Order: sequence, then C-alpha cells, then structure tokens
Amino acid sequence: MQNRTHTCNELRMADCGKTVKLCGWMENVREVSGSLAFVVLRDFYGTTQIVVETEDMMAVIKGLNKESTIAVTGVVRERDSKNPKMETGDIEVVPEKIEVLGRCRYNELPFQINRSKEADETLRLKYRYLDLRNPEVKKNIIMRCNVVSALRNAMNEHGFLEITTPILTASSPEGARDYLVPARKHPGMFYALPQAPQQFKQLLMTSGFDKYFQIAPCFRDEDARGDRSPGEFYQLDMEMAFASQDDVFAVLEDVLPPIFAKYGKYNIASSAPFKRIPFNEAMDVYGSDKPDLRIDLTLTDVTELIGSCGFGPFEGNVVKAVVVSDMIATRKQIDKLCGDVEVVTGNKAFWFKVDEKGEIAGGIAKFLQDKKDEIISKLNLKPNTFVGLTAGKKLAAQKTAGTLRKMVAELAPQHIDRERYEFCWIVDFPMYEIGEESGELEFCHNPFSMPNGGLEILNKAAAGEVDPLSITAFQYDLVCNGVELSSGAVRNHDPEIMIKAFQMVRLGEEDVKAKFPAMYNAFCYGAPPHAGIAPGVDRMVMLLAGEESIREVIVFPMNKNAQDVMMGAPGTVEQKQLDELHIAIVKDEE
Repeated sequence: MQNRTHTCNELRMADCGKTVKLCGWMENVREVSGSLAFVVLRDFYGTTQIVVETEDMMAVIKGLNKESTIAVTGVVRERDSKNPKMETGDIEVVPEKIEVLGRCRYNELPFQINRSKEADETLRLKYRYLDLRNPEVKKNIIMRCNVVSALRNAMNEHGFLEITTPILTASSPEGARDYLVPARKHPGMFYALPQAPQQFKQLLMTSGFDKYFQIAPCFRDEDARGDRSPGEFYQLDMEMAFASQDDVFAVLEDVLPPIFAKYGKYNIASSAPFKRIPFNEAMDVYGSDKPDLRIDLTLTDVTELIGSCGFGPFEGNVVKAVVVSDMIATRKQIDKLCGDVEVVTGNKAFWFKVDEKGEIAGGIAKFLQDKKDEIISKLNLKPNTFVGLTAGKKLAAQKTAGTLRKMVAELAPQHIDRERYEFCWIVDFPMYEIGEESGELEFCHNPFSMPNGGLEILNKAAAGEVDPLSITAFQYDLVCNGVELSSGAVRNHDPEIMIKAFQMVRLGEEDVKAKFPAMYNAFCYGAPPHAGIAPGVDRMVMLLAGEESIREVIVFPMNKNAQDVMMGAPGTVEQKQLDELHIAIVKDEE
C-alpha cells in the first residue's frame, strides 16, 4: 500500500489541514509558471488535484511523463476554484514530498487514456493495460465482478453447491470445434478443452449431488460476433436433480431480475413468471427464436390476402407483413432499410404505405390496388402506416420478417421501449431438423434432451406413424432484449430413450457408447431425472452495461480473429516443445 493514508477519491472538506499520502498515476499536468503547476493524480478509486507551488516539487514533476506513478505526501486545503465534476473537487493537496514509484518512459502514449474508447480497437487490445486505466473501461470490469459475486450469493442461497469440473477432458461432438491439447505421455492422443461442462454436470447428478453450479469457463473454436467472444467465455452453469423445466425456470426467474434491476443500465426488469413462447409461435409471430419483446410489432401472415396479387416474388411463397403505424420515413430511409435487411438475411424486403389520404402508395402498391379496401380493412391500416413485406419458403419468410421487424424499430422508435430488460423463455424446440448440408435428419438443439413424449413418441416416429420433425423436446432458451442468454433442457437420463433418439439420426448403441461412454454407463446405474441451464456471464454483463460489443466487458479479450495481440497468441513454439509432444507441422504445399 506504500503507506498511503487515503485513496484519490476519498478526501473531502472535513480533511482540510490534514497531512496525507496519496499514490497513483499522473493523469495530467498543467504548468502555469516555473514554480506553479496543477497535477491530476488518479488511482483505482478516482482523482485528486495536486498543486505544486515550489521549485523543488516542480523539478520532480518536470522530469516525469504523464502516466508515471508517484506518491504524494502533503497537506489538504480548500480549493479556491472548485470543480463540481470531481468528487474531490472541493479540495486539493499541496505536496511536501513527491516520490517516483514507476516512471513512464514514453513521451507519447498510444492514445489518450480518458478517450481510449475512441481509439482503434487493435491499439486498445495491444495496450489493454493502458485501456483499462480509463475509468469508463474499468467500470465494466468492476460491474462484472459485482455481478458474478451476486450470482454466486444468489445460487448459494438457493442451496446450490459450487463445484469446479475438469478443464482437460475428452473431445465431444457438441456443435462447435474443440480446442485440442496434445498429451505428452500418450503420443498421438489429445485432450480437449471443454465446450461446456455438460457431461460432467450430468454425471454429478448421477453421483447423488442435488444442485450444482459454477461460473464455468468454456472453450469453443468459433468465429467472433458482437455478442460472442472467440475462444473462451464464461457461463453460470447449473443443474438440478429430480427437477422439471418449471423448477429451472423458477430459480432463474428469482435470481436474475434483482441483479438486472440493481446493476443494469435500466432499472426495470421483467418479474416472474417470464413469458413462455413455443418455438413455432416465436418464429410465426416475431420471426426469431430470440425475439426482442421491447418491440411491440408482430408479424402477420398475408399469403392468402396478397400472395396472388401478381407480384412475382410472392407467387407460390409464404408472405409475411410487419405493420408499423405512425411511421414517417423518406424513400431514401426505406430503401436503406430494405437494403440492410437483404445484407443481413440474403433475402429481399418489399413495402408499401398508406399515405395521409388513406391511399396505398409506394413500393409494390401498384400490384395491390384491386384489393386496396380489403387490405386496409383486414390489416386495420391507418394513414401514415408502413407495411414491410417478405416472401419465400416459410422459414426464410419468417426470419427475413423478423430482421425487418427489428430494424424498422430504428425508424419508428415509438414502437420500442429501450429503457427496460424484457425476458422470455422460448420453449418446445423441435427435437430434429433436416440438416442443410446432409439433407438428412439431425438433432436440432441438443442431443442430450428429453423428447416430449419419451420413448413412445420415438417408437411411433420410427414406425412411420409420426413425422420426426413434429417431435418437440424439453429444450428452452432464455432470451433478454433479443439476445439469447442461455440454452437449457430437461436431460434424457434413460439409456433406452437415449439409444432410440440417436437411432433416429443413424447412430446405433455402439456409437452412443463410444461417443459418451461415461454418461451412458452412469445412466445404466440408475440416474435421476435432471434439468439445467447455463446463462452466459459475458452476454449478461454486456446487456447490463449497455455495450454493443462483448469485448468491452472482458478484461483481456481476443480480437475478431481469435488473436491476443497483447500477448502475441497464438504464436510459434520451439522445435523441442513440438518434439516432446510428438507433433510435426506440415506446411500446405500451396
């Protein structure tokens, strides 16, 4: 502590006359004359003004660059010119002694500390230790610490035990690419970093533990997005024995709203119970399985109404409409909206409007004139109403309309209440889907989930009595403000049902035993019904902080290409290390 008596955010008028010692970074120096200068001293807690009034003290300051660390011993006095923007703005410290603790050896910084968020992201990541000195950047990390602490306390209060699971484990087909770790003692063999503690937490339930949680590190070799960090991320992983879907919902509906209301940018959060929306309904009404319920717009199926109006892209397709009342937008704004939707979805968006006179105009209006009155009546269209349209196969029309719904709220801000956190559960996900690449039946969400209907429904599907695509599972997503926070499920704990579920996707009993040996064998010793979920901590804090990029809430994030430009990772290693691991690097001939 360098024997400091106070922090740089602690001194007030009541401390005037005291001799104090402060330690911190020289944030700014304003030299007035040869013996007078004003120094802003910053530490973790805040800032204090130091007033240099002697040549001796000035000699020390003159020899230092900004961001050097110093210790200042001096007397507190009232400021003549107070600064209401500083919490310590009523006082200043006159130094009697200045010690140099850590000299900054560079005259120029890569960016201004207090404006680092305006700098190029590559520079910010390379000099992250400087970026984090910015109080605006640091506050997100502090919030993250507070949120994690609150989550831990809440889970403990609900009777959950915090148990850490292994980091070095076996590769498992869980949807993303593994990070592999060569095993030195076992040439040619590899560990994998866990994509999630999925199998371990289920094994804990078979071991007789009742409620488990951890702030779990997960590792997936996948591309970055605004709400997804490549490489490493953290989640509030939890599992409950002898539990149903409702039991899981009840825990999170009790844990999350107080944390969001306390730490969030907005102080309003959904209260229990959260709205439950079946997957098919979510796609049909909102065009997304992660709908932003702050937006009051919904999708309307207008296939029968205008599908045969003579407009080519509608013929033989599903047509969806997004009706936006009281929207005043220029043609340029509407064209940009439709263009942005096409960039995101790869599908075109179309439109028309009802003008001030109640006439259909703009966009594809000329194809709709014969049914004008019916369209206005059935869609209840008022003057100054915009109607966005999408067409295609059902899922494509839905997803494109869902993107349009979200983007059009920017042009009609009265249709979105931004100042709140709106949660919902998406439930009843399809158990199976037709794979885009394989063209065959595949698991849609999670192979470890319990099908709704159990073994009976799987047997009927195998016998051709039920369409496998109609089978739903006890799978659920937690969504907040259009961001998927988590996926979870009631687990398939019965080996017989598990084998049948995998047979549907052309994997036999031996395949299941080979891919999931520990879990399959454990279930054969009598496993309890169990269910769980794992909300993403990084995404949660991103929402609470109101940030657009998840990298803003991670202390040392990778860039979009999964590189740590500060530490130089990934990097090369010595040949000796490769030899020890029995690894040879083969260069691409091209």
